[in-house]
Amino acid sequence: MKKVTVGWFEIPVKNMDRAITFYQKVFDCSLHKLDMGDFKMAMFPGEGGGKGAEGSLVYHKDFYKTSKLAGALIYFSSEDVSIELAKVKEAGGTVEIPKKMISPEYGYMGVFIDSEGNRIALHSND
Repeated sequence: MKKVTVGWFEIPVKNMDRAITFYQKVFDCSLHKLDMGDFKMAMFPGEGGGKGAEGSLVYHKDFYKTSKLAGALIYFSSEDVSIELAKVKEAGGTVEIPKKMISPEYGYMGVFIDSEGNRIALHSND
């Protein structure tokens, strides 16, 4: 059976600078901002195809909309989801599901709403 992997993801934002600040605080990383006129992106660090990034924040007034209930749910990998969840409120988001065991074999998860109103999940084995 063929393995299917995520090649890229985009998280819609309403305010790029606010969203960059939020994600840099929560994940303790630096995002690379690109301004292409009415289309803006901020790349997450990673090892994927987009110059090391595996996904980005993205803004376009007509093409992207944020959502806390609809659309895909992205899971970021973590050493321990409680680390990032502890930073969410101070960064401007809200924790929707605190650290919770999925099962002993699948580990833990948590869900937060980011500064832009998107539902984002975390997963860790511990």
